[in-house]
Amino acid sequence: MEKKPVKIVTIGGGSSYTPELMEGFIKRYDELPIREIWLVDIEDGKEKMEIVGAMAQRMWDASPYDVKVHLTLDRREALKDADFVTTQFRVGLLNARIKDERIPFSYGMLGQETNGAGGIFKAFRTIPVILSIVEDMKELCPNAWLINFTNPSGMVTEAVMKYGKWEKVIGLCNVPVGAMMKEPETIGKTLDQLTYKFAGLNHFHWHKVYDEHGNEVTQDIIDAMYEGKDGGLPANIADVPFFKEQLDTMKMIPCGYHRYYYRQQEMLAHGLEEFNDPEKGTRGQQVKQTEAELFELYKDPNLDHKPEQLAKRGGAHYSDAACETIASIYSNANRHIVVTTKNNGAVPDLPADCAVEVSAYIGATGAKAIAFGELQPAEKGWLQCMKNMEHCVEEAAVTGDYGMALQAFILNPQIPAGANAKRVLDELLIAHKKYLPQFAKKIAELEAEGVTIKDDVARELTEKGL
Repeated sequence: MEKKPVKIVTIGGGSSYTPELMEGFIKRYDELPIREIWLVDIEDGKEKMEIVGAMAQRMWDASPYDVKVHLTLDRREALKDADFVTTQFRVGLLNARIKDERIPFSYGMLGQETNGAGGIFKAFRTIPVILSIVEDMKELCPNAWLINFTNPSGMVTEAVMKYGKWEKVIGLCNVPVGAMMKEPETIGKTLDQLTYKFAGLNHFHWHKVYDEHGNEVTQDIIDAMYEGKDGGLPANIADVPFFKEQLDTMKMIPCGYHRYYYRQQEMLAHGLEEFNDPEKGTRGQQVKQTEAELFELYKDPNLDHKPEQLAKRGGAHYSDAACETIASIYSNANRHIVVTTKNNGAVPDLPADCAVEVSAYIGATGAKAIAFGELQPAEKGWLQCMKNMEHCVEEAAVTGDYGMALQAFILNPQIPAGANAKRVLDELLIAHKKYLPQFAKKIAELEAEGVTIKDDVARELTEKGL
């Protein structure tokens, strides 16, 4: 039976990750026969989209497949009759990330893309946009799947389900992919010999591993990590080791981002060191440089494959996970992929209708979450705190309720509660004014009170309207 050709729309098409997405689709073309790909971006991202779009077309032209890449600033034009919509956009671009990092650091708190105050504000800017995309999809492509890897992926995906009332959504993250690519070799195995079970939240999960005979080998991998073997830590996270005694007791492997919680003191010190180093700057400032180099490469009219430098970005393998998920839905393959999806009892310590990041089988009906079972008290406590913090963030993002935003700040383990927490909240509101219409009334009050941004870099970006 001939397969129906597929239309794919990528929102945030000017992203530096787009070549990885194309590579993933090209290598899966026999399973996923793509007819056309639409890259969508905003006016500010037009130049990057044109550069990356031309390269994407070169990649297809160098392949045996006849696929047309369309570029547009008109989201609605692109969405018409789409089969799959992938989202990889950054509201406010990298300058917004730099402000998310520098303002908390200026008060001695963690400034990070998806954790702490910065992660909360990324959600505040992103959730209203993803919900507007969902409204367009309801009208223009009501049968499409939304595959989200816009960060903070867990909260954004949950908002789509909870506030957008859109069930055909799957959230993705590159962190489990990195672990599954690197961990098997630490114990002399290949991935197809091992069974992985993940449970938790996006950037806050744990996993266990079993061999081909059904024996648990989690501890073997933990031991290998302390022999210096690479467990797949993302490029954007400082390699501060976990306390081995904690992992021995836990009998699970935490994700790389748990370092911000289990080694908070050291990770904060590392972040502050970069923040205070004018040569280095925060991660967002470093990424800006890497991205500028990537786009110079992408301009090369002879480049028709993904460059090695892309691996320096912390999100390497994101796009490949997206391609695998789309192919698995399309061909009803029921492959094991770690995704953000509705809990439905997979993690009994959390509500059934909330979003969790878990191992799942992905097929035509979406994600079938694999039950993990109850967690031990320490992990259960962390998880319930983080999930309730996420619920506060999502509600504040949708309603613009300042008190709820303050609740999220006070609940977040990376933000010491008190006057400085409120100050950071207020400064971030002013810094991101043009992307936070839901908070307009409060922002006007803060401006009337004369609240200003303490960090010079963040203040200058804001004053320039960047």
